Amino acid sequence: MRTGTFNRSSQIVLSLAALSLVTATAMASAAAPDAKSAILARQEGFKKMGAAMKALKAEESSETPSKPAMAAAAATILETARGQGALFPPGSDASAGIKTDALPAIWTDNAKFNSDMAALVSEAGKLTATVDGGDKDAIIAQTKALGGTCGACHKQFRQDT
Repeated sequence: MRTGTFNRSSQIVLSLAALSLVTATAMASAAAPDAKSAILARQEGFKKMGAAMKALKAEESSETPSKPAMAAAAATILETARGQGALFPPGSDASAGIKTDALPAIWTDNAKFNSDMAALVSEAGKLTATVDGGDKDAIIAQTKALGGTCGACHKQFRQDT
């Protein structure tokens, strides 16, 4: 009996270990996309954030802004911003064969770029909290602050097209 229990327990442990290995491998793959996939994903993410900013500003201009619409836009910006920094692996510049506006400074001054990406996430988080508060003037001010963070990064790390 004891041997059967040990074998069953061993099988469970080995199965869990194998599952953990598969999960870790999948997470490592997701954390380090190939250059072309990274470029396409980050471009899509920036377009998504731009559309959300546009929707947010439209609500701010409305006489009767929709708090749920603003909250959805702010959440989209925050969630997308959280993943954008990981989409700039080495080699995901113009040499990857896909048109990109990313400047070489992203990789030569990576510490500054990562700091700017962290600021983007921070300002997006503040926007989400501000929208939750419901004060339209505060939301407009925080949207402007977020836009300034975006613009500062663009000036240093994005090619004008």
